[in-house]
Amino acid sequence: MKSSSALATRPSMLAAAPERQAFLLLRTVFTVAPIIFGLDKFTNLLTDWTMYLAPVATSVVPLPAQTIMYIVGVVEIIAGLAVAFRPRFGSLLVAVWLLGIIINLIVLGNFYDVALRDFGLLVGALALNRLSPKGR
Repeated sequence: MKSSSALATRPSMLAAAPERQAFLLLRTVFTVAPIIFGLDKFTNLLTDWTMYLAPVATSVVPLPAQTIMYIVGVVEIIAGLAVAFRPRFGSLLVAVWLLGIIINLIVLGNFYDVALRDFGLLVGALALNRLSPKGR
């Protein structure tokens, strides 16, 4: 049987853990989402990802849009894995990646709603960075 003092401290221990809970939530989302989106670049089940690519991208990188999306998919999978294993570094990688997506969408001149959503995700990635333990 547990002592009354151990039971009394349990709620305070849970109340002291919101930063840890926020870290775990953000780490999980920024691990799983990039991996899923990265894998979908190869299948286009969720959407036709090439419609989100600004035409200037294919003029700068002389590859077909779908080939660029394959590269994007690999980078997103790597970013998700980086968040899983090195959240402090991975969260910055995801934030920079999201900034690139936002710039691409603004250059495209369309999908401003998606750009705004991605800005919110960028802020979430930066929050994950701030919550991540040093050295990880």
